Amino acid sequence: MPRIWPAPHTPIETGLNAFTQACRALQAEGRSWIDLSESNPTRVALPYRRAEILEAWADPRLFDYEARPFGREETRAFLAAELGLPPSRLALCASTSEAYAYLFKLLAESGDEVLVPQPSYPLLEHLAHYAGLRLRPYRLEYDGEWCIDWEDLEAQRSERSALIVVVHPNNPTGSYLHREDWSRLLRFGLPIVSDEVFVSYPLEAEAPPQRPEFLSEAEAPVFVLGGLSKQAALPQLKLAWMGVFGKEPCVAPVLAALELIADTFLSVNTAVQLAAPKLIELSRETQQALHRRVRRNYAAAHRALAQSPLSPLRVQGGWSLPIRMPAIQSDEAWALEALQAGVRTQPGYFYDFEGCFLVIGLIIEEERFDEGIARLRRCCEERCR
Repeated sequence: MPRIWPAPHTPIETGLNAFTQACRALQAEGRSWIDLSESNPTRVALPYRRAEILEAWADPRLFDYEARPFGREETRAFLAAELGLPPSRLALCASTSEAYAYLFKLLAESGDEVLVPQPSYPLLEHLAHYAGLRLRPYRLEYDGEWCIDWEDLEAQRSERSALIVVVHPNNPTGSYLHREDWSRLLRFGLPIVSDEVFVSYPLEAEAPPQRPEFLSEAEAPVFVLGGLSKQAALPQLKLAWMGVFGKEPCVAPVLAALELIADTFLSVNTAVQLAAPKLIELSRETQQALHRRVRRNYAAAHRALAQSPLSPLRVQGGWSLPIRMPAIQSDEAWALEALQAGVRTQPGYFYDFEGCFLVIGLIIEEERFDEGIARLRRCCEERCR
């Protein structure tokens, strides 16, 4: 029997959804819009200390290579201190996507299941597929704020459940985990992967909820993920990290196996490791400016959409805002109509929302954001007449 390339297990994009087709058609006509779905911080006029960031790469140690599976010790020490961990419990990788791929290899066998929140960012499906794993979504429910549906999480658990993924704060629901949430999660006795790339962007308080100290006493390992992409608003530089919490007897063998996986790939380049501490320090002003902007835009959206058919939800952190739309048509139909009105959003089904939602980003420049929200409101009100 002849071989087939690519291999049959490789997902192939067989077609574009109606929304993407409409975007491309309008672009071909030369049409433009205010992009309320923008998530790339390098495109939204943020203040970067550009000259100093470039200088951070001029390190003579760049010419000295050593194969270090978990990354350079000085970089790990800097990042581990921020997490409150010893450097021996932190590993570097190129991205949080790669961190997930490593952890799926580490914690699960083919056919196992991964418990993941829904709605959430559509990242894990392909990663799980390539690892031979199945996703089992558990619901996040909204009752004035988003929280885990604990009965559903328990119902989704099975004998093949290998780990629980949480996103803190979730993207795009913006829900943080609180002390009691962590306590209940640990009772499941499964490894936990906590994706915390947006943790530095609380919207309703000056600081996010503190990670509870009892994670260090967990009986199963807890992996905390972060990266330059959001923390430093530098997604192009490709550096992420994972810290490991838990009791030493459960963490030590996990770290040994993780080191072997990391040693197999050795994906993180030396230059970004050397520059990382300076990049993080130099990005403090950028992060603060971005934080001010998302908080301002979040509040502005709620004010601008008050007493309208659109209902922006409460979001505690991150860069996104879900908006409940009138259920007179589908979320894709709303996104297409908004696009024709000159504003780009994302239909809620991209994130597996139940119901009729649009999702917008909060990072674009204030004046453009306000105009985009005004266009979205006018579009909805005209349709609802």
